[in-house]
Amino acid sequence: MNAPQTAPLGKTSLGKTPCTIITGFLGAGKTTLVRHLLENAQGKKLAVLVNEFGDLGFDGSFLAGCGIAGCTAEDVVELPNGCICCTVADDFVPALEKLLNRPNPPEHILIETSGLALPKPLVTAFNWPAIRSRVTVDGVIAVVDGPAVAEGQFADDPEALAAQKAADAAVDHDNPLEEVFEDQILCADLILLNKSDLVDAAGRARVKAEIAAHLPKAIKIVETTHGKVEPALILGLSAAAENDLAARPSHHGEGEHDHDHDDFDSVAVPLPAGLAPEELSARVAKAAEAEGVLRLKGFAAVPGKPMRLVVQGVGRRVGHHFDRPWGAGEARDGRLTVIGLKGFDLKAVEAALAGA
Repeated sequence: MNAPQTAPLGKTSLGKTPCTIITGFLGAGKTTLVRHLLENAQGKKLAVLVNEFGDLGFDGSFLAGCGIAGCTAEDVVELPNGCICCTVADDFVPALEKLLNRPNPPEHILIETSGLALPKPLVTAFNWPAIRSRVTVDGVIAVVDGPAVAEGQFADDPEALAAQKAADAAVDHDNPLEEVFEDQILCADLILLNKSDLVDAAGRARVKAEIAAHLPKAIKIVETTHGKVEPALILGLSAAAENDLAARPSHHGEGEHDHDHDDFDSVAVPLPAGLAPEELSARVAKAAEAEGVLRLKGFAAVPGKPMRLVVQGVGRRVGHHFDRPWGAGEARDGRLTVIGLKGFDLKAVEAALAGA
């Protein structure tokens, strides 16, 4: 009797390459999770498609320059200046095909969406004729910023909203933050409650209850810190999510392959040169307080230091660290991407960065 045939490592029983979609709002910790998975691949050949909302490539360069053994520049493909769920035909499908057509293709592909992307249109795209016989959605992982939920970033004040509607029956209320957040967790096969170390036990229980209240079915919620989770918990879910679209409700139409980003703006601004890390971080923290700002991320050169300084913040939480040496001939102009609600106070951001 012949021995039973098993699928190659990283392949499904039908020979499809598994893909894990990692979604989550701005600053939730998606890139940190992806880096953790790359660092703990245990010999499995992974590739990453990373998408950003804005024209300054930050997350892709952060991953490509990470110095992780076995992770080369060609293993990280960046799709900047757009939203992956809105550019399926032009950007996503060709990029995926390019990875699959490599002489030594990846065994598993991680897809990190932008913080404003809706995951369901992306899952739907896996049924496109060009790729449906070659790939499958192994699972959708939603990374949730625990402190942001605890602070009520994605929910309205119900009493204030009720008062608004009582005063004006014509109030047609939409909360763009809440809609994106809900669409991301409603599509998930697993939810990671990240930055759990920044929320006390009572707060974590409250956040879990709030997330569960949005879900029509039971989804496991796992607490994490700095995106550190056992890779086997995430890779190998075999969800085949593209065949399970009806169980993943959305605020947007079923046939909708795009959505409106008019509620948000992204602007790249220069960072001042010659500042110590603490002073630069303090200025970015002040900029984060500007009306409508949601997320800041960028990098700068520090005098006398061969390493690139990364500075990033979500809400009013801002931090900095050195990530890698500057490359030979690499421009050292500091840049910061600022993402916020439409019409956020850019002048206040620029004034804060200038030290005003």
